[in-house]
Amino acid sequence: MDKESFFISQFPSTSIGDDGAVVGNFVYAKDLFCEGIHFRRDWMRLDQIAQKSMLVNISDAIAMNAKPKWALIGVVMPKTFDYAQLKELSGGFQKVARRYGIDIIGGDTTAGETLAISITIIAERPSHVLYRSGAKIGDYVAYTGTLGRSYRELTRLLRGGSVSSSGRFMQPDLKERFVYKAARHWHAGMDISDGLFKDLSRLLKQSGKKGVRWLKRLPKRLTCSGEEYEMLFCFDPRKKRTVACLARQTRTKMTIVGRVQRGRLRCRCREHHF
Repeated sequence: MDKESFFISQFPSTSIGDDGAVVGNFVYAKDLFCEGIHFRRDWMRLDQIAQKSMLVNISDAIAMNAKPKWALIGVVMPKTFDYAQLKELSGGFQKVARRYGIDIIGGDTTAGETLAISITIIAERPSHVLYRSGAKIGDYVAYTGTLGRSYRELTRLLRGGSVSSSGRFMQPDLKERFVYKAARHWHAGMDISDGLFKDLSRLLKQSGKKGVRWLKRLPKRLTCSGEEYEMLFCFDPRKKRTVACLARQTRTKMTIVGRVQRGRLRCRCREHHF
């Protein structure tokens, strides 16, 4: 068991295990976004950092088929930040919040050596919550968009290069229109934050340690590319025409890569945590 899984296992709540926690009429999602781990300030402007931190949290709510309504923001701010930098950072949060109709209702700030952001998204519970645990034997396994761009851009940055401000690593392209239209036809889903292999292994484990029969051969650089924030989902093959039609309506690329079967999928990608 990896350290992340071990730590999570110390908490017995049945609400743990999905992109968000369903409690009453709401879905709560939370992620950290830390300097030196998720980003470097010589790669991204402060407004870009704030925008991406919001988007990766909103992605978790969308992955549950929930519409985000409120946000709580916690920020550890370097003591060297001036008022112009604080304004740039807050402007980035507000830009994404306005785009998704989210009200930033509070949070907390403290001083520190490096920038760290913690965001809690509160979303309205949908009539059909999309959990990770619903995948069934025979289901198709599919994902949205194109994988691998985030890995390529991160590699370029690590080698001292630069990437477009509209690139996948800088600004995830969430597929909320497709999810909100198609999720009622799916059995299970989650967003791809740690790579297709890693996240699919989590989804199948939540669904009862199921395996997958691959229909397409995908290179490791695609299956292990993290921070894609595309949607990973499973559905009955009888729904293929319906789901494909909704993908076309929302101009969403969809790729079917496998079928759920008995067994267990072992992730071959390195851990992104610890």
